[in-house]
Amino acid sequence: MTLIYKIAPKSLWEDAVAQGAFTGAPVDLADGYIHFSTAGQTRETAAKHFAGQSDLVLAVIDADGLGEALKWEPSRGGDLFPHLYRALRMDEVQSVHPLPLTSDGAHDFGEILP
Repeated sequence: MTLIYKIAPKSLWEDAVAQGAFTGAPVDLADGYIHFSTAGQTRETAAKHFAGQSDLVLAVIDADGLGEALKWEPSRGGDLFPHLYRALRMDEVQSVHPLPLTSDGAHDFGEILP
């Protein structure tokens, strides 16, 4: 199992749950795919794109179940990032966790990331 991660505002995620699928945050919609990160990329993604933001969730997805719509493409620093070229169905999500801020303003991943 290859786990990938999606950080999203809680309200946006709740809308996706109600609709049965996550079609993407504004940046995803603009780029034409849903951005994900690997376990090793997620902390940097949070710091770079979600600094100081609270009321976020971290969704955990098994990349192996997403099929050919998931592409691994070079991005930040040449690393390969997972990009999904379709909506993410809620039944494809393994788990969802709150992503609070610590007292120093960093995101607290607790035991979620390996």
